[in-house]
Amino acid sequence: MASVFTHAFVASVAGKAWSGKKMTARFWLLSVFCSALPDGDAIFHYFRVEYGSFLGHRGITHSLPFALFVSLTVVLSAFREIPRGSKQWWSMVLYFFVVTASHPVLDAMTNGGLGIPFFLPFDDTRMFFPWRPIRSSPIGIRSFFTMRGVEVMSTEIIYVWIPVALVAFMVLWFRKITSSRS
Repeated sequence: MASVFTHAFVASVAGKAWSGKKMTARFWLLSVFCSALPDGDAIFHYFRVEYGSFLGHRGITHSLPFALFVSLTVVLSAFREIPRGSKQWWSMVLYFFVVTASHPVLDAMTNGGLGIPFFLPFDDTRMFFPWRPIRSSPIGIRSFFTMRGVEVMSTEIIYVWIPVALVAFMVLWFRKITSSRS
């Protein structure tokens, strides 16, 4: 899996690029929460749920239907002031879907695990992307202060942080130059 740091970074940068304006603390907290939420399935390990099962790690919580469910739930419950079905409402649903779905997408780029069941519960096929440059993250904060932690973070910085930051910078720059023309 990609590290929680990288999931939070992607959500934060995506939020800045998506909004382009000052957003509430609620927006930012939910962005980071949604980006990390799929790994909440780790709790089932303590109940002896097998890794490869529906509720196991990288199970249903790593699927696109789950990301859609989360995005709808977040927008319906946390952004009630936005008129349901409006353009802004759908934009928020799309944003939280992308932030939540970024988690399994990044995990499908790692070198560990059994793959991601993107379409669970409709299809339990586990997949990886053909290109898997990200080292699988160690579990626990202490592990990041080891050589393996340094290796993981360096692959994430090179293959995720820098490209994501560049895309966000280009979006913000484009938004700025197009707004100055109007």
